[in-house]
Amino acid sequence: MEPHQNTGDDRDPGLQPERTRLAWRRTTLAGTVATVLAVKAALNSGPDAQGITVAALCCALWLAFLAVAHRRIRVLAEDSEPTTLTPRHASTTALCTVALAACAVALIL
Repeated sequence: MEPHQNTGDDRDPGLQPERTRLAWRRTTLAGTVATVLAVKAALNSGPDAQGITVAALCCALWLAFLAVAHRRIRVLAEDSEPTTLTPRHASTTALCTVALAACAVALIL
């Protein structure tokens, strides 16, 4: 019996693109909640320069993440085989996530 050769023509992704699209939506929702809570925490003691700066930075990072996530969701929703995530988009997503975590640490300290 010959081993099965996996070619691009016989690939059956099943529901993988749908699961991945839903994961991007959940991650976007979690980022939205985290950003709202960060802005609330930053402005909780009254508007000061540091709080406004951190709140604005959180919003900018969230918007950048949202742009990449929305693009990826659109690609995954297409009927054709989805393209892979480019290194540029992957690094932008990772950078936004790490920077939002750093903002959270700055708010706590």
